[in-house]
Formats: sequence, structure tokens, C-alpha cells
Amino acid sequence: MKTVIGLFESRQQAEEAVSELRAKDFSSDEISLVSKDDRSQSASREGRSDMEAGDLGVDSDISTGTAVGSALGGAAGLAMSAGALAIPGIGPIVAMGPLAATLGGAVTGGLAGGLVDLGIPENEGRDIENEIRGGSTLAVVETDASRAEEAAEILRSKGAKSTKIRDRS
Repeated sequence: MKTVIGLFESRQQAEEAVSELRAKDFSSDEISLVSKDDRSQSASREGRSDMEAGDLGVDSDISTGTAVGSALGGAAGLAMSAGALAIPGIGPIVAMGPLAATLGGAVTGGLAGGLVDLGIPENEGRDIENEIRGGSTLAVVETDASRAEEAAEILRSKGAKSTKIRDRS
């Protein structure tokens, strides 16, 4: 298995990449997005660590929560795989896809700690964490080796400012 990571300047670019991945038959179970969510602070103050899909605070960069859901394979997929978490050092984030569950269990270790399980070295995970803190969006595709370069090319074609392919541990 390979982990393909791409960092995007905007959430919209990342979502366009996810739509293209889905069009090329990458499964929703293989695709994750992580982005800073400045507007979930009020929910954090209420003591909620997870949010319902309707509470994601999706803004005009995304169009609607339904658009995100379609990018990941339908609104039901979004509801099951999206959540807002407070990550130490970053603050509130929105995580969608399989990585959301991983990060939910790794909140105390931060984002970098959650990425180690995907084969991303801790120092690289810290760099990604800093990028997300600065407003970038992370797209992650977990796929077999035969499709890793195809996934990376899709991410690049949709504007990823950097892409990397890592062996999954």
C-alpha cells in the first residue's frame, strides 16, 4: 500500500482533486481531506469534539456541505466520515474520510502523530501540520502501488503545491 499526499492552497482545489479521484474510480474509503476550520470554535467552547455534518460550518469556498459529500461519494459518506476536531498546535480542523477516525484517536499526539500510521515520517508530518495551521488543505489517498502515481498526478493537475508518495507502514 502507498499513501499519496497533496497540499493545496485552498479547500476548493482539494475538493476538485477529490472529485477527479472519484471520477477515476478511487474509492471514498481511500480518500481523506484535512483542513483548518476557524469557524468551529463556538462548538469547541460548547465542549463538542465531533460535529454533525450539518454543523461543519462549510463556507462559500466549498459551496455547500452537499458538494463536499458528493466529492467523497455522497452526503451519507460525508456524515459518516466528517468531523471537527481540536488538534493541539493547530486548533479546530475538519477531517473527512478514513483519516478522520485516525485523527480522532490521535488528538493528543497532534496531526503529525496521526500521519505516522500512514507512513509519513514525523518530521514531514510536522511540516504538514504547519501548512494546515497556515490555511492549506491536505488530501490523502491510500491506494495500492499500481495506482499511486496516477493519484499523485491527479492531485498535481488540480493544483497541489506539493505531492509525495510514501510506503504505508
